[in-house]
Amino acid sequence: MPRIRDLNIYQSQLQPGTHNAITDVEGVAVGHYTLIEGDGAWTGNGPFRTGVTLIVPHDGNLYEEKVATAVHTINGFGKVAGFEQVRELGTLETPIALTGTLNVPRVADALMTLAIEQNPHIGIGFAESGRKGYASVNPIVGETSDGFLSDIQARPIGETAVRAALANASNGFVPEGVVGAGTGTSCFGWKGGIGTASRVLPRRAGGYTVGALVQSNYGSPEELVIAGVPVGLHVQPPDYQPRPEAGSIMIILATDAPLNSRQLGRLCQRAAFGLARTGSTCHGGSGDFVIAFSSTNRIPDRPKRFQGQRPYVYEQSLMSAFSLAVIEAVEEAIYNSLFMAHTVVGRDGNTRYGLPVAEIVKLVSKQ
Repeated sequence: MPRIRDLNIYQSQLQPGTHNAITDVEGVAVGHYTLIEGDGAWTGNGPFRTGVTLIVPHDGNLYEEKVATAVHTINGFGKVAGFEQVRELGTLETPIALTGTLNVPRVADALMTLAIEQNPHIGIGFAESGRKGYASVNPIVGETSDGFLSDIQARPIGETAVRAALANASNGFVPEGVVGAGTGTSCFGWKGGIGTASRVLPRRAGGYTVGALVQSNYGSPEELVIAGVPVGLHVQPPDYQPRPEAGSIMIILATDAPLNSRQLGRLCQRAAFGLARTGSTCHGGSGDFVIAFSSTNRIPDRPKRFQGQRPYVYEQSLMSAFSLAVIEAVEEAIYNSLFMAHTVVGRDGNTRYGLPVAEIVKLVSKQ
C-alpha cells in the first residue's frame, strides 16, 4: 500500500525526516502486537481484530529517567489512563500504550508489571531505607473502540501482548495501517489504523524534529478532506451504515527539542488543527486525546543533587515553527493511516473497506 506522499498528491511547507515517522526523533521506538483471529459470528471469545501499540521514548529505564510530557483533551468521550498525574507532574515514566477501549485496564496492569520488574522498589522502598514506602507508577494508556470489527467484551489484549509489542519495538521504519492498536479501527467510514509522519524544522528554528503517530477511528464518510479536497462528498464506502458513536483518535507527538511540559502542552493544542485539516469536526461522542513528550532532558526519579538549569527553547522565537510542524505531521499521519490500511472483515461479517486509492488520486489531482 502507498503512503500519501508517494502518490504525489500531498505537499507540505516543512520537510519530513528520514523515515517520515515518529521514530525520526532520536531514541524513539515503536512496537506492535496484532491479533487477527477467528471469522464469522460473535462467539463471546472472538473473532478478534485488535492489538496494542507501544511508543517508547528512549531505550533506558523510563522510571528512573523520566521525560517531560503533556496531555490534552480535544473531546473527552474516552477511557484513557494516567492523564491526571501527567497534568500534575509533567513527566512520563512508562511507555505509551495504545489499544482497544476495553483492553485499557489489562494493558495498564501489564505496564505496571513491567515497570515493577525493572524497578522492584516501586511501592515498597529500598532495603537501605528499611523498605519504607515509595512512590507508585503511572501507566499511560490511550484507546479507541474497535468493537465494530472485534469482540471487545473478551478483552484479549494483556500482558502477553504488551510484552510482545515491547520486544518488537524498534527505531526506523514503522508499520502502518492494519497493525497493532489500529487493527480494528475505522476512519471516515473506511478502514483506519496506525499512521505516522514527521517534520524537520529549518536550521534557523533549531533544526529539531517533530514526529506524530495516530490511531485513527473517527469521522463520517462525507467529512473526509484530503489535501484540501472534500473527497468525502464524492466517494462513499459500499453499504456504509453510520455508527451510533462518533469514534475517536489518539495522537502521540514526540520531539527532540528541549521543551518543558507547559511548552509541550501548547504543541498538544495545535494537534487539533492538523485533525481539522482532514475534515474532523470533533463530534460530541468522540474521544480525541493528545500526548506529547520530549526525548531530551531526562528527569531523574531520585536526583542526588540540585540539577540546575537545563537547555530550553525560548518560546516566542520558535513556537510558531513547532506549531506548523505539529499540524503538518498530524495531518499526514492520519492520511497514512488511511492509505496504508486494507479492507478488513471482522466479527459478524462487519466490513471496513480500504480507501479506493486510485479514485482518490484522480479526484485530488483534478483540483
